[in-house]
Amino acid sequence: MINPIFAGAAIVSLFVITLFFLRFWRRTRDRLFLFFAGAFVFMMIERIVRAVMGVEDERAAYVYMIRLASFVLIIIAVVDKNRRS
Repeated sequence: MINPIFAGAAIVSLFVITLFFLRFWRRTRDRLFLFFAGAFVFMMIERIVRAVMGVEDERAAYVYMIRLASFVLIIIAVVDKNRRS
């Protein structure tokens, strides 16, 4: 079973990271920061799902798909940033 204290700490840290990226996006209006904030929201949702449902194996399909969505969003952000310049 996932230790609830560590799961909560991971969720809160991902939330704080999301807030930092949103703050940077608000200052610069650069979409890269908005995409990264979205990716960290997906990571936070994945951690919440694992904590609430008590998923031991992170290779479960629904957990993996959420994590995959976050990494795809990061790839889209990097490609978008490089194409705009």
